[in-house]
Amino acid sequence: MGTISSLLNLAQEALNADQAGLNVTANNVANQSTVGYTREVVNDTAQDSITINGISYGDGVIAGSATSVRDRVLEQRVEQQTQIQSQSATLQSALEQVESIFGITDSSTSSSLTQLGTTVDALFNSFTALASDPSGSATREAVLTAASNLASTLNQTSTQITETTNSLQTSAIQTVGEINPLLTQIASLNEKIATASPNTDAGVLEDQRQAAIAQLSTYVGLDQITTSLNGIDLTTTNGAPLVSSEVSYPLSTGVVSGALQIYGGSGTNVTSGLTGGSLGGTLAALSTDLPTIENSIDTLAYSIATAVNTQNSAGLDATGAAGGDLFSIGTSSTGAAATIALATNDPNAVAAAGTGEGSTGNTNANALAALATGTIVSGETASDFVSNTLATLGDAAQTATNDATVQQASLTQLTAQRDALSAVSLDTEASNLTEYQRSYQAASQVFSIVDTLLASAINLGVETAVS
Repeated sequence: MGTISSLLNLAQEALNADQAGLNVTANNVANQSTVGYTREVVNDTAQDSITINGISYGDGVIAGSATSVRDRVLEQRVEQQTQIQSQSATLQSALEQVESIFGITDSSTSSSLTQLGTTVDALFNSFTALASDPSGSATREAVLTAASNLASTLNQTSTQITETTNSLQTSAIQTVGEINPLLTQIASLNEKIATASPNTDAGVLEDQRQAAIAQLSTYVGLDQITTSLNGIDLTTTNGAPLVSSEVSYPLSTGVVSGALQIYGGSGTNVTSGLTGGSLGGTLAALSTDLPTIENSIDTLAYSIATAVNTQNSAGLDATGAAGGDLFSIGTSSTGAAATIALATNDPNAVAAAGTGEGSTGNTNANALAALATGTIVSGETASDFVSNTLATLGDAAQTATNDATVQQASLTQLTAQRDALSAVSLDTEASNLTEYQRSYQAASQVFSIVDTLLASAINLGVETAVS
């Protein structure tokens, strides 16, 4: 307050503030590689000035507490983008698994080069060969071989689709198992933050909570609500509560009629509309993409089997009797690819001749061969149906790949923006260390000057008497 003693107080406060800054900077440097750490700064506050005899004097500085440099809006944008990117990447992976079932390596792979396309074409080619040699045992054997190969391919394809479905369901169940401990952790951190720092930044506790929410965002889509006492409530994208203050609501799973179901903490089914994160991507594949491809394969199996059986029954076999079924198939397309099988192992059962023809007749063989160009599968030829089905799958996989790339780029950009604000920069901290060091030295110099002044005052200007 305009006295020598007040100078000592000013210098002491300056040293305290500089020491606090040095401590925070050292802590930032120590945590430079700590995942989820948000850099801290000290927010010093100037003391109110004091006026004496019309003259204002500064009263020093109040050393502030350390606060984290965070932008909650930007952090939430990063978490939301993480949810979108994780869903895209998971869906891409699921579709690539389905592509591998059919041997599709890229969107330009021709269906005729896949095993399914090859076996479909081989069946109709065997009918064409039969028409050229209707009484030959080799051509009749070739028809049964082609039919058996097609049935086996469809069986194998159906099995692989089922295995992929089961694998994705297991993955989703495991994901829910990863989600629930995080919900418990976030609820616990809400309680600790409310107790330790209900009105201001809670530093390390908030870092831990943000890290948990960031990890949770890779698993499931979230909506966040900031509450009193510095808390964060969480719900799924379709409104099911996950965390409310200090209480968590764990998810659970069940398989009903072969379909995976996700239940909220109250037991409500929240599967429909649940999006975001790897769980959202898995559910999208399970509810849309896999059923679509499975239905297509079932339709293909049922349509070919029905058409071939109908046409073979219209002709005469090698013994002159009416032809029968070449394929064993159910009464509907549901599960047809899994159950289709060869109905006979007798080459004579192939009905090449038409009514009134002898064993060398080929009218019905020509009709069987003509099925190749007939619109026997949902208004398309069998080959076109296979081609279009696989093309649709390839396009979906390519779209998922492109989307995953775009979403990853957006996430990278947002993460860089957040890190530019909140991550530790060693260059910045080195500059801060120099600044605090010089400031500390300057405050120390004030002590030295005050010491000299006091010595001079005590000794009435005789500096050699007392030092």
